[in-house]
Amino acid sequence: MKTTVKKWAGVAAVAAFALGAYAPAEVRAGFGKPGEPVELVVGYQPYYTESWSGVVVNGRELWKKHLPKGSEVSFEIGLQGSIIVGKLLGEKNHLGYMGDMPAIVSSMREKQVDLRMISVLGTSKQQCNIFLVPNDAPQFTSGMDAVKWMDGKLIAAPHGACTDRFARLAFDQAGIKPSKYLNQNIENITKNLQAGKIQGAAIWEPTATKIEKMGVARRAATGNDFAGDDAGDAGFLVMMYEIIKDRPDVHRGWLEAELDAQLFLADPKNSLAVAEMADQQTEGMERKVLWASLYHDEEGKEKLTLDFVFNDKVKTMLKASSDFLADLKKFGARKELREGAVYDDMARKVLADRGLTSPIAVIKGVPLSQYPGN
Repeated sequence: MKTTVKKWAGVAAVAAFALGAYAPAEVRAGFGKPGEPVELVVGYQPYYTESWSGVVVNGRELWKKHLPKGSEVSFEIGLQGSIIVGKLLGEKNHLGYMGDMPAIVSSMREKQVDLRMISVLGTSKQQCNIFLVPNDAPQFTSGMDAVKWMDGKLIAAPHGACTDRFARLAFDQAGIKPSKYLNQNIENITKNLQAGKIQGAAIWEPTATKIEKMGVARRAATGNDFAGDDAGDAGFLVMMYEIIKDRPDVHRGWLEAELDAQLFLADPKNSLAVAEMADQQTEGMERKVLWASLYHDEEGKEKLTLDFVFNDKVKTMLKASSDFLADLKKFGARKELREGAVYDDMARKVLADRGLTSPIAVIKGVPLSQYPGN
């Protein structure tokens, strides 16, 4: 049995791999019969804190406990969820850990490959919905005031991601319009904030914390500053329907491992171990920055809620995200999510069989002084 993760020297190299500069792991056709060993390739995002249950499943090899003996799993890094979606649609990945927006889009491409959202990695109002501003920007009395200040200014975000939906929602609630709302990736946002070429950006963790700790910019607003559950964000687990249909043992086994991972994340005693695993699976990120992205908040606010299944709150967020994508014509002529896109019956059974209910836990931030690696 083996678990592998392809890791290259630096974020740029990771991006190059994810875009196809390196040959993907070989994927065999078919998944065998229930009880037989299976070979899986899992796309995941260690550079996206909300999906770190995948980091834990990989780092602790939790799948070995729940998949048939002799199974093999390879983990491939995607710098953004859209890259993982592309590999799922090309049948080069079988499962994917990603934000809500790419997950929803993936589930609407059933004519290429039938993909389903099978579990919720987590929800939050300060993981994929963070506004950064230059350090020389005014000191704002609230996050809403910070966004109002962005009226008529150059603002950037990775478009089509959860950051994009949050930024547009914030602009709408603040009643402002940037002079230009630029589509930039996380590397360009970092460079342009540093060079003073943009006056604000929406970005996700752990990059937001990294940029702050570099002294490039400061946090000015999060989803906590805006009204409604749709001001939050979510991470989803996506699986090929072929596996769900033909290998219910693998479907359930992976969800058992995912639940183990979420429970591990939720235990404060494991916070440094989580940061260490994230450190081992990324490049260019300090361990303390990685820890802070999930476990630090000076006011003790919620950092991540581990929902596991699509409860009512998640369904509200899902509808808001789906409506947003439909308005952008990401579903073609269709206006809503297709039937069966959410397929969490097995996740609900796994949860019930463990005697748990959703959400299974809430991670609340602690002061930076409590970093266990000091």
